[in-house]
Amino acid sequence: MGSAMLKLAPPIWTLIYILLCVALSWSLGWPTIPGLPLPPLGIAFVVLALIPPVWAFVLFRREDTEINPTSPANRKLVIRGPYQFTRNPMYLGLVTFSLGTAVWIGSWPMLMAPLAVFATANWVHIPFEEAKMRRQFSAAYGDYVARVRRWV
Repeated sequence: MGSAMLKLAPPIWTLIYILLCVALSWSLGWPTIPGLPLPPLGIAFVVLALIPPVWAFVLFRREDTEINPTSPANRKLVIRGPYQFTRNPMYLGLVTFSLGTAVWIGSWPMLMAPLAVFATANWVHIPFEEAKMRRQFSAAYGDYVARVRRWV
């Protein structure tokens, strides 16, 4: 199952989960959680969610290394910029984006999207990438993992 899930990029999974939760919310009549929706807070999360992945994307381009997590090899181990704070700023952005969308819409089934994005990233994509990075960058990657947390 995990290897099949790797065939779609993490942003595609995020979109799929959000759309499934929209469909579920719609079919249930948009049930809300008391206190939600909070559009300003949701919009703030969505906007803030763009910062870590865009920063990482720009950094990968500057470092001339691959962004595609399923590429056979990476030219460089990037450990600066957002990677000083989290080993997975792009995934953190996807989780935050889906959470912001859920808060913005305010329907309780929407809260399943960030959980699904987190689960897919944490137990499918990240382990695959970490194994690849350990094989390719061995001790340097091990030192990095010892210093920087997977999420925050």
